[in-house]
Amino acid sequence: MTEIPNQTRPETVVIDYGSGNLRSVAKALERAARDADIDTAITVTADAAALDRADRIVLPGVGAFGDCATGLRALPGMIDALDRNVRERGKPFLGICVGMQLMADRGIEHGAHEGLGWIPGEVRPLQPSDPGLKIPHMGWNVVEPHADAKTHPVLAGLTGGSHAYFVHSYAIVCAHETDVLASADYGGAFTVAVGRNNMIGTQFHPEKSQAAGLRLLGNFLKWDGKTR
Repeated sequence: MTEIPNQTRPETVVIDYGSGNLRSVAKALERAARDADIDTAITVTADAAALDRADRIVLPGVGAFGDCATGLRALPGMIDALDRNVRERGKPFLGICVGMQLMADRGIEHGAHEGLGWIPGEVRPLQPSDPGLKIPHMGWNVVEPHADAKTHPVLAGLTGGSHAYFVHSYAIVCAHETDVLASADYGGAFTVAVGRNNMIGTQFHPEKSQAAGLRLLGNFLKWDGKTR
C-alpha cells in the first residue's frame, strides 16, 4: 500500500501514528487522485522527516483523543515537523475525525488532554437533546456548509444535503465561529468541518462517504492552501 515516492512527483503524506484506518484513507486518496487525474504519490509513514518533502499532509484518527494525542507525540520529531510544515510553511493539511479533533486546544475524553492548539476550542462529548439518540453517533448524516464557507475550495460541490459517514462520541466546540465551516444535526447542531488558512478538518470520514467524500479528497489534493 505504501508507495515509494518519485522525487519528481508531488507527494501526499498520511501520518501513521497507530490510530488505525490508514489503509482506507490511503486507498480513498488514491481513488480520488485517479478520478480527478491528479498526479501525486500517496505515502503512509511514521517518519517525521517525510513531512519536509511532502506537498500535502493528512492526519487521520480513530479512537480516544488522549490515546491519539499520546501516539502522535510518541513519534520522534513529529510535532515539530507538523508545526514547521503546516503552520510555518503553509502546506495544505487535512485532519480526519480524531485527526481533526487534535487540531483543537484540548480534548476532555477520559480526562483533559492537550491538542495541537491550531484551532482554538475544546473537544467535548456529544449531548443530543433527544435521549433516544444513541452515542456514539454512527452512520450517515447531512452536512450543512455555513454560508460564508461555501466558497472554500475543499468543500466545492458539497451542498446542503450532502451525506457523510460519522463514527464519534465527541465533537469540537470552536472558540471562534469563523473557524466553523460546516455543521450537522444530531439532537442539536455540532461542528463537522473546521478550517483556518491552509488547514481543514472533518469530523466525518470522507474515505467512507462515497461520492461526496471522494469529491472532498479530490478537492484537497488540488488545493494550494488558500481559502479564496
